[in-house]
Order: sequence, then structure tokens, then C-alpha cells
Amino acid sequence: MNSVKKSFGIRDLENLSGIKAHTIRIWEKRYGLFAPERTSTNIRTYSLESLQKLLNITLLYNNGYKISKIASIPEDELAQQVREVVAQNSVKSHAINAFKLAMVNFDQSLFQKTYAGLLAEKSFREIFWEVFMPLLHELGLLWQTDTIGPAHEHFITHLIKQKISTSTEKLQSLEPTRTDKVFILFLPENEIHEIGLLFVNYELVLRGYKTIYLGQTIPLESLVDLKKYYDDPHFVSYFTVTPTKPDLAKYLSDFKENLQQDSESHLWILGRQTEHLAELTLPENISGFSSIEHLLSAL
Repeated sequence: MNSVKKSFGIRDLENLSGIKAHTIRIWEKRYGLFAPERTSTNIRTYSLESLQKLLNITLLYNNGYKISKIASIPEDELAQQVREVVAQNSVKSHAINAFKLAMVNFDQSLFQKTYAGLLAEKSFREIFWEVFMPLLHELGLLWQTDTIGPAHEHFITHLIKQKISTSTEKLQSLEPTRTDKVFILFLPENEIHEIGLLFVNYELVLRGYKTIYLGQTIPLESLVDLKKYYDDPHFVSYFTVTPTKPDLAKYLSDFKENLQQDSESHLWILGRQTEHLAELTLPENISGFSSIEHLLSAL
């Protein structure tokens, strides 16, 4: 239990809930919604229970409840009110908040329970696009503001990767129905950010394509053997951290030299580093995509 974060600053609450710190202080002062403790230097700190309460209040507030009405709801009835709203409306916000709490508290059972509830109403693909994608976007912001640390990010992304892999495995019990392209998915050396690539693999398998998933930190030399098996494979990669802008041109040149000499091999690239591709003259059959949707539209 020592690893569980139990104390939060006002900025943590702002970042996790989306409610401005100034507004939280007003709610606290005017309606007595929270009872923060103070450090020896007189800085407000909030408990995990306060964070849970704020996330519940935020859900009601974002669904049209006035803060004065929310403040009048007895403490022990607040969660029940939230459940009623969730039952009547979209579960997206509630699920994202639950996943945030699971992350902050390293609570795997809460993650699994929330996911199971979503899966009863939605397909995995809907869950990923509607819930996991916004959550992953928020993780980046929470990381930048120091609201969460590396352990939190690794915990939640590992669980999401599990769900992608499990859903992909179910599809792979069926024979591919598309034979016009074979996709080989890999991350370049020293690249470990895998969620995007895993989901692209899922989308390709869902569409009936044969895929070969190689995973993280794969040297270009290791891809050469694939040319023995496929005449014109489509390699797909995510350049999130590497290769960096100064190394990008050489990487593409090395790809051309190693994998396009006697082959019609393609390289499709996604990720943050693709913003630098516009400054380069791309070799033939190498393309950059701004998003997963952009790539899927090219199939």
C-alpha cells in the first residue's frame, strides 16, 4: 500500500478532473464540498477520497447539474446519483474517471471491473476509440504536469496493451481474407511506445489482412529476412521518440538500401516524428501518416 498516492495538490485535482483550481477553491469555500488538510507550509492537500468525490461531482456538473444542487446531495447518495446518470447517458466520462482512479491507486480490479462494464455495452473497437484514446491523450498532459509518474503510466498502458492483445488474438483464430497486402509491424531501435502499433495491428487483422507483429526496438537488419518470404511487404512503424529529426533521413536511406534494392517493399510511418517528414524528399514507397485513421483510409 506504500506505493499508492494518497495526497494530492490542488493542481493535481485540476489536471485529473478538468475543473480549474480557482473553481475548486470556490466550491470548497462556498459549499464546503472538500475538507483539505494543510502542510506545515500551509499548502492545501487533498485525500484520495476527495479526488473520488471531485470526479463524481465533475461528472454530474458536466451533465447539466448545477453545483448548488450537487452540494445539496447527501454524501452517501452522491455515488448513487452518479450511477443513475451513467445509466441514462454516455458512460464515457465515468469510465475515463474510473480508469484515472485505477491508475492513481494502482487498482487493477477497478480497471478490470470498469472495462467489463464497458464491454457489456460496446465493442472493443468502440472502447478504444471512445474511451482509451481520450484517456491516453490525457495521460500525456498529466505526465507533462507531473500529476502522474512513470509507474502510473506504465501500469495503465500495460493493462490497455493487454486488452488490445486479447482482442487481436480472438480475431487471429480466423484465416486472413485479404491477400493483396501483407503487413509487418515493428518499432525501430530504442523505441518502446507500443500501444499505437498494437492497435494498428488490431485494425489490420480486423480487416482481414495477414500481419506479422515484431514489436519493440527492431534493427533494420533484422527485417531483411522477411524479403525471403514476401515479394512486396508493407512495413508499418511508429516513430514516437526515435529516429529523431537529425537521424530521420539516414534511417529512411538505410531502409531503402536494405529493404528496397530487390523488392517493392513499402514503409508506412506514424508517430510524433512524422512531422519532420515534410522537410524530406521521401524515397519511393515510403509514406508518412498523421493518424491511425489516415493510415486506414489508405488501405
